[in-house]
Amino acid sequence: MGKAYDVMAATCPSRTVLHRIGARWTVFVVTALEERPMRFVELKTRIQGITPKVLTETLRALETDGLVKRIDRSGKLPHVEYELTDLGRSLGVPLQAVREWAESHVPEITEAQERAARS
Repeated sequence: MGKAYDVMAATCPSRTVLHRIGARWTVFVVTALEERPMRFVELKTRIQGITPKVLTETLRALETDGLVKRIDRSGKLPHVEYELTDLGRSLGVPLQAVREWAESHVPEITEAQERAARS
């Protein structure tokens, strides 16, 4: 049996994992790369509002964590593509549930925010 982790413990390494998953742009990068491997510019275009600096930082962090791999494509037009690893693809399942929850609860959240702004 593997080591037990407790995300509620201050020193638990699972907190680092949750921090990465909860990072602002991780959901968007993983979601975009679920479609297919993409070049940097394609990702930037697909993820509206992300700056090149933040996209670079996010891709590097996801690569360090083993969720994304950077592939150098040689040939007539050499370029770099990014794609999800098996581990990164496995993150797509829980993130899909979170995306679906967010999209289906927009009206309730918006309503609550408007009530809070009025009070």
